[in-house]
Formats: sequence, structure tokens, C-alpha cells
Amino acid sequence: MSDAIQAKEKLASDFRAVMDDIDALMTATGKEATGEAKALRERIRDRLDGAKDKLLDAQHEAVKRAKDAAIATDEYVHANPWQAIGAAAAVGLALGVLIGRR
Repeated sequence: MSDAIQAKEKLASDFRAVMDDIDALMTATGKEATGEAKALRERIRDRLDGAKDKLLDAQHEAVKRAKDAAIATDEYVHANPWQAIGAAAAVGLALGVLIGRR
């Protein structure tokens, strides 16, 4: 798994944890809220729910794109096996040269 994907997953995980903490705080303090504080609490709750929905949508989109890329790669490799082998050999050679320079 690439570092970028791991970083995105860590960020999403951290964001979910923060949202869960805010949700717990909102629930714990909800009984004490009155007047303007209650209205503020409801706005925060609405924004939190919206952020959760957007995060889920982003996750679903990322999974869909990853699956689409995997399918396209699989189809290309099946349609052009020798080109895929050549590309893999070229990448392997380039990595070998780079590692060998150290």
C-alpha cells in the first residue's frame, strides 16, 4: 500500500475519531443546553452529520475508483500480456539501478 493511501486512511480514521468525540460531547452536554446554547448545539450536530455523510461519500468514491483502476489494469494485462511483462521488467530494472547506486 502506498504512503499516500496510508496517509489518507490515517487522516480519515483520525477525522472519524474526532467526530465521534464531538458526538459524545454533544450528547453529554445536550441535557444542560438551553436557549442560544441549544441552537448552537443543533447547528453543530447538523454540521457534524453533514461531515459524516461527506466522509462516507468520499470513502465510497475512493473504493469505487480503486476498483475501477484494478479492473482497467486487469483488462489491459489480459489484452496486452507481453507489453505488461515488458513494462514490469523496465520498472524492475529501473528500481534495481536506483537501489544499486546506494
